[in-house]
Order: sequence, then C-alpha cells, then structure tokens
Amino acid sequence: MDKKYRHIRFVYLLSLFTFIVSCPGQNSKQGEFFKWDELATMPAAAGQDEPLGVAGPFAGISSDALIIAGGANFPKPYWGMDKVWHDDIWVLEKNDSDYRWYTGFKLDKPAAYGMSVTTEYGVICIGGADGQRCFSDVFLLKWDRSAKSVIKEYLPPLPLACAYGGAAVFNNIVYIGGGQSSSELDTAMNNFWALDLSQKDSGVDYSWQQLPAWPGPQRAFNMTVAQHNGKTDCIYVISGRKKKNGGIEFLRDIYEFSIVDNSWKQCASAPRALCAGTASAVGQSHIFVYGGDDGSLFFKADELGDSHPGFPKDIFAYHTITDTWVKAGEMPQTPVTSVALNWDDEYLVVSGEIRPRVRTPEILRGKLHETDNSFGAVNFITLCVYLLAMVAVGVYFSTRNKNTDDFFRGGQRVPAWAAGLSIFATMLSSITFVAIPAKVYSTDWTFFTINMMAIAVTPFVIFLILPFFRDIDATSAYEYLERRFNVFARLFASFSFVLFQIGRMAIVMFLPALALSTITSFSVEQCILIMGVLSVIYCTMGGLEAVIWTDSIQTFVLLGGACASILVILTNIDGGVGEFFAIANENAKFHTINWDFSSTSFMTTAIWVMVIGGIGQNLVPYVSDQAVVQRYMSVSDTKKARKSILTNALIIIPASLLFFGVGTALFVFYKMNPGKLDPGYQNDAIFPLFIARELPIGISGLVVAGIFAAAQSTVSTSMNSISTVVVTDFVKRFSLLKTEKGYLNLARFCTLFFGTLGTVLALLFASADIKSLWESFMSVLGLFGGSMCGLFLLGIFTKRVGGISAIAGALIGAIVLFTVKINTGVSVLLYAAIGILACVASGYVLSFVIPEKRKDIAGLTVFKSK
Repeated sequence: MDKKYRHIRFVYLLSLFTFIVSCPGQNSKQGEFFKWDELATMPAAAGQDEPLGVAGPFAGISSDALIIAGGANFPKPYWGMDKVWHDDIWVLEKNDSDYRWYTGFKLDKPAAYGMSVTTEYGVICIGGADGQRCFSDVFLLKWDRSAKSVIKEYLPPLPLACAYGGAAVFNNIVYIGGGQSSSELDTAMNNFWALDLSQKDSGVDYSWQQLPAWPGPQRAFNMTVAQHNGKTDCIYVISGRKKKNGGIEFLRDIYEFSIVDNSWKQCASAPRALCAGTASAVGQSHIFVYGGDDGSLFFKADELGDSHPGFPKDIFAYHTITDTWVKAGEMPQTPVTSVALNWDDEYLVVSGEIRPRVRTPEILRGKLHETDNSFGAVNFITLCVYLLAMVAVGVYFSTRNKNTDDFFRGGQRVPAWAAGLSIFATMLSSITFVAIPAKVYSTDWTFFTINMMAIAVTPFVIFLILPFFRDIDATSAYEYLERRFNVFARLFASFSFVLFQIGRMAIVMFLPALALSTITSFSVEQCILIMGVLSVIYCTMGGLEAVIWTDSIQTFVLLGGACASILVILTNIDGGVGEFFAIANENAKFHTINWDFSSTSFMTTAIWVMVIGGIGQNLVPYVSDQAVVQRYMSVSDTKKARKSILTNALIIIPASLLFFGVGTALFVFYKMNPGKLDPGYQNDAIFPLFIARELPIGISGLVVAGIFAAAQSTVSTSMNSISTVVVTDFVKRFSLLKTEKGYLNLARFCTLFFGTLGTVLALLFASADIKSLWESFMSVLGLFGGSMCGLFLLGIFTKRVGGISAIAGALIGAIVLFTVKINTGVSVLLYAAIGILACVASGYVLSFVIPEKRKDIAGLTVFKSK
C-alpha cells in the first residue's frame, strides 16, 4: 500500500511541477524600446532665412561635439524651388547637460549624400555628390574645443567616386559598402572597400583596399553597419535600391561579412524595403533601422505633393544571433537620407528628409527604456529563504570545529558522495550557470568537448595523482612540493594559488552580480555585497564542512533551476520537442566538432584545440588546485576519495548536457520570439533575461537562487582554501603560533579577511567590459594555473628534477605563456596546456644543466612507491 501511494504522490508532484512551469512568464511583454525627444534644432543654412534641415549630411562626434557638414534641401515653397547643395559646417558642443551651436565653418565645396563615420581620430567624411557629379574625396573633420574651430585633414581618396552608399567602422578600419558612382542609379555598385586608419600616422603609404563583394545585386541608398553576431565581428549591408528592367527595385535583402573569415553570407531579409533608412548598432547584437522608404509611394511623389503622408515611421530591429527581424516601435517622424549616431549611450537621428522635398531641422534623441527590474514579493521570499538557509548551515557546523583539521578538512568525516557534489559545485561556479548557456546561445556546442575532457582525465587523477596526497595525509596540496623539492617550491605554488583564487573570487562574484542587477532592484555592487557577505559569514563560522554541505544543496538548486528553464521553454514552443530540435538543427546549434587543421587553427575552436586545451584546463584544478584537492582529502580513506572524484565525473555528463541544452533552448525560444529580446541586456545575461521575464513567479526566484548558489559555492570554496593555504603553508609550517586554538582563530580571521578582499576586488571589477566572461575566465585559469600544475607533474613523473630546476621551469613556463598571450593569436583555450608543457619541458631540460643535491624522494614519484 505504501508503495502504491508513493507512486501516486510522485505522479501528483510531477503533474504539479509541470503545471507550474507551463504558467505564463511574469513579465514577458515587450513594449517600445526607445523614448524619443528633440535634442536640438539645426541653425539655418547660409543664404536661408529659417532652419529647414538637410538631407544626406556628413555627421559624427568629435571631442564631445556633434559635427554636421554639407547636405542638401529645397527652399520654400518646396515644390517650386530647385534643390540647394550646401557647404556649411555646424557644430553642437556639449558641456555637461548644456549644448551650444557654433557656425560659420565651411567645406571646400558643397557636398551631400556621402558617407560618414565617427572614429577616435574624428569624423571621417567620404565621397558625396553636388547634383552634377559624385566625389572620391575622403577627409577628416575634428573639433578643437579650445580654439572653437574645425580642423580638416585629407585622407586617401576612394578607388572610384561614390555617393548614396553606407559606411561603418570597426577596430579603426572604415568599411564602405554600396553606392553609385554618378547621379544615375544604373551606376550603383556592389563595391566593398576598407581603409585601415591605424596606418594614418605610421608614415607608410596606405590606401583603400578592395574586399570581396557580397553575393547579391549592386545597390545604392543602402545601410552599412558593424555589429557582433555572437561568434565574431561583422559588417552588414542592408536594403537599398537598384535599377531593374528600366525601373527601380527596392531591396529587402541583407548580407553579413565576417571580418575574421573574410567571407559573406546572406541573412534573413527585412520585413519590407528599408531604402535610404538610417541604422545603428544597439547593444551587443542588435541593429536598429529607423524608417526607410518601402517604395510604395515613390512614383507618386509629384502627384501627391504636399499631401504626401511622409515616409514610414516604423523602427525595425534585426538580431544578429537569431537572424530575426521584429518591428520595434515607431519614431515621432522618420527622416530618410539621415545619419544615426551614438553619443554617450544616446541614439541620434540627425536631420534628414521626412517627405519628398521636405527636410526636418530636428535632431532626434532616443534613449533605451530602462529595464523593468520588478522581481516580485514571492521571488524575493524564495531567494531570502534560500540565503538564510545557507547561513543556518554555517551556524550548525560552527559547533563542530574544534581544531584546524575540522575547519580545513571537516575532520575527514565527509561522505564521499557529498565531497563529489562539492567538487562539482566548486568547478561549476556562476561562470558555468550563466555564461555557458549564453555561449551556446550565441554559438553552438563546440565547447562541449572541454567539459568531456574532465571525464577523460579522471582515471589519470584517481590512479596517478590522488595517492600521493593521501599518502602524505596533506592538509595543503603544496605540502607535497616541499617533500618532493624544497620549501621554496611549496611557498611559490601556495602564493600563486592565493593570487589566483583572489582573482577568481572577484570574477565569479561579478558575473552573477551583473546578471542579477538586471532582473532585480539591486545594483551590481549590492549583489556583490550580498554574495560576498553571506559567503564570509557561513564559511567563517562553519569551515569546510559548511562549505561542502552548502555545495551539495546548491548542486541540486543549480540543476533544478536549469531543468525548470528547459521545461518552460519546451512547453512554450509551438510544436513542442520536435519543433525545438528542428529549429536547432536548421541553425546548426548542435554543431559540436570543428574539423579545422589549418595552419591558423590554433587560433580557433578546432577539435584538437578543444581536446588539448580541455585536458590542460582540467588537469590544473584536479592536480594542483587546493580547492579541489581539499575535497578529496576531506573523506576518511583513499577508496572514498576515489569515489568522490568519480561522483563528480558522473555528474558532469548529464549536467553538461543540461547546461548546453539550456543555451540551445534559449536560442530556439528567442528565435521564435525575437520581440522579447532586450538590447539593453548583454549577451552574457541572456539566461537572466529569460529567468526574469519568462519563468513563473516562484520558479524565477528559485533559479535566481541558483545563480547565487553557483557564485557562493565557488566563493566560499576560495575563502576556505586560501585560509587553509595561508595557515598551513605560511604560518603553521614555521610554527609561528603556539596553540591549536590560535591556528583555528587565525583560520577564521583569514577566511574573513580574504573573503572581504575578494568582495572588494569584485566591486572594482564591476567596471570591466568583457564580451565573453567565460573565455576571459579560462584565460586567467591558464595564465596562473599552468606552471603550478607543471610543478606537480615534474615531481610525480620525474626522478631527476630537483627544486631549483622545477622552480626555474615554473618561472619559464609563466614567461612563455605571458609572451604567447601578448604576442600571438593563440586561443585562450590552449593557455593552460601551454603553461604546463612549458614548465615540464624547461624544468626537465634544466635538470641536466643545474647540479642539485640529491634528496630522499621514496614514495614521492610514480617510480618509487611505498
């Protein structure tokens, strides 16, 4: 009977959970992206009595001033006057919140409908026309704030005259796509040129370079924009028009140029033609197009005259990762042949033509709507209950810490399964919980191989590394280095470890804080303080046992939150699981192996890079990281220690499938619902965006608790392991205190001190702007960890290498890795492997050169065991 009711209860709970996750999200509606107002009104052009505005001006930002130059307009009465081409330069200087116009400056000649981009050198003005001919001139305009004057400098001319095209700049390289070489549309081109501005002051002769043309028709009145597509930086050529069979065809197509691969691909076409529109990159992966002519009234302009309704006011957003378009609101009025600029995180649309012959002198300013950070009482209660429970665990275990063995090793009474879960939670961190789904959402499953390498190194660790730590009954992993080499090797590794862990604490607190601040009412700094302070409290009180048991709880919270997210997505996809796999496969989101063995594959995510890099990155923590070694030293014997490592390896497979699956699910969800994407969120925060707006109330609070859990498990681990190393290797080693109680008090103080230090550094780190924090984290791991791992491998797998050779090898390894990092394009994924190999190779070679006194190393290498 009990078994029967147990099954009924299971079905009931499963049904209830399915119902909850299928409920609609708490804040999933997306309104207008921008709030628009008028920044300023342009002054009148020379020879005109009132401000009329201009179409096709050059415009950009220089020295915190808006420069507008040239352009064309029709005087009043609009339908009775000829077009006037201007040579005026207007400057709107910003001083705090005040703006002031400066006028009276001139171009060398009237010009309009050229291209312009803002660069660190000033405003680059390219080509243009005067109604009779097009120009190939390229020049730089700079604003001198002290002299209140415009400085002009000529740059290399275009290969051909060009107007009515588009320009973009990335990494000081200006790209030109589209345009026409005369006043006739039949001279429209599919030109794609680039000018490297970094060569401007180098003294070398430089010029525009011809790049491969896009695989589509020639065009003019198009837009050219630089933006990231989740994998690499790209240039986009959008819409335009061309001659066709004696008439005019308005284009909807869009093409993406990969700067890294030097290749093009066609993307999803726009919902309608956006000819002569204005576009800007917004956020990390959006392109917004403001207006643009759809051609529906193009041939009726003369007939409609003053009754023309004006050009469409629609704003369209193109998302480069999901390759989707969505209508994103409307503007007060939408000029064509204008210029879009980003000025201090505000988006400007400068003057332009609002209907045939009519310009506007207005400079429109758009600001992204601030994110709705309402988290809800239920979610906050869920989060608070979880956080208080973690503190309660620390209070409970505080009574069990009688000496440093209890505080640092849990008295070696921790169950093997709990130690294994703690290893998993420690290695997981907030970087995995937030950034892996974000990475997969932006790219594919290529990084999956790295996780699988953790399983590949498990037998190596269990049978060849673990026994040496167990044999010497180590509290600090670096005790082995003193026995094998000398005390300096121990102190060098310990000091390196402390530095790495302090930096790691800062990173793993900052990343979730960045995400959490966007979905709660807390600031980044407040989120960091919550995580840091609570981790310090329960870690200082409860020691390693508190850390391990909270890690075990947090593992279930992490995995449960990820499961809930996938279930919510699947229940909200029309077509269910089948449609999910269909969309993911169609977009190659399950692509796992990059079979690149070219001469430049060391810079990519090639399979061999993933395998070697993954082995290196997983060897570092399992071989030389006190935080991991401490876990498998917290159990009572070697057999249980092996079980703890094996438990971790077994969890990695389903957990990796789960977290990579979340990333793919996020892509599918937003591919089907592009209007729910928010350009105000960074790509690394895509999972928190989903949590905040799509998960049901309560479940959202639970998953946010999972983000806190991921960070706290790593941070608390770092605090305890740093304390262990400092007390064991730097104080107890030299018997600086007299009593065990003194060492225990010092352990608690070190936990408090270094926890506080890590929190302060996280607050400083909050100002960093990093495209993918996961890759940056792995870069740090390889840079600091390779030499330490190399030291252990030299000790365990060689007999002749002594302390001096080993330390020299470690230093050389660090120098080699630093040189590689600064001077080459080697993938950050290989840094750990490079550091290990450089340390081992140089240390072994030096052992033949540097004479050292032999010491007893019985039982300390694989060649001699007890």
